[in-house]
Amino acid sequence: MLLTIDCGNTNTVFSLWDGDTIVQTWRTSTDHRRTADQYYVWLSTLMQVRGIKADVSDVVISSTVPRVVFNLRVLCDRYFDCRPLVVGKPECRLPVPPRVEEGVRPGPDRLANAAGAFQRHGGHVVVVDFGTATNFDVVAEDGAYIGGVIAPGVNLSLEALHQGAAALPHVDISRPDRVIGTNTVACIQSGVFWGYTGLIEGITQRIKAEYGRPMKVVGTGGLAALFAQAEDLFDVIEDDLTMYGLRVIHDYNKAMARQEQA
Repeated sequence: MLLTIDCGNTNTVFSLWDGDTIVQTWRTSTDHRRTADQYYVWLSTLMQVRGIKADVSDVVISSTVPRVVFNLRVLCDRYFDCRPLVVGKPECRLPVPPRVEEGVRPGPDRLANAAGAFQRHGGHVVVVDFGTATNFDVVAEDGAYIGGVIAPGVNLSLEALHQGAAALPHVDISRPDRVIGTNTVACIQSGVFWGYTGLIEGITQRIKAEYGRPMKVVGTGGLAALFAQAEDLFDVIEDDLTMYGLRVIHDYNKAMARQEQA
């Protein structure tokens, strides 16, 4: 079985794959102080709850938090007896290298999104990924990541508003029934929901105009389904896109290794 791990600034997601099928996905808060033993106790307990007997033979990791990678490597070595593939490291090859400015290292999650989007949609894609930041990843016809846009994430904006304005409460994001709010909570929800709807719509339209060709817009991340309620912002929602992209990268590296050994 393959274990894919996507470590973001806020949450870390583990997905267990049996061939082409995701068996189960688990999510935990990202904490660089969490040890390999703690990861294993947490993960193995959740597997037992689901009645899963996993024989993990390979692991691929995407991490935007470098300090977490060490303990994840120890986890793989100590409990799965394997050396993980880490996206963004020299030993990890990509199906199509990114085409960005020299010296720029795109985030590994963005590279995984590009690999997954190309495998499923064949290029000419904008991936809108809702995380700590809201990322727009542009995937060219040949599957190369060619750049994008980074905007503050929805929850990050809500937290900044709450901290910066003493009179404003922290609220949960949801689609309001009306644009014009009649109380403070409704006003904030409307501003965030419809504000980000306009941001997504406006940026994707400008990307399409600059790209000069029809493009498919794919939403992923925790809040993608919520914003899909607003307008026709996305052509498709794919919650597992990043994890699927990690599997694509893993399979590519395995295939390349077999060719070299032949």
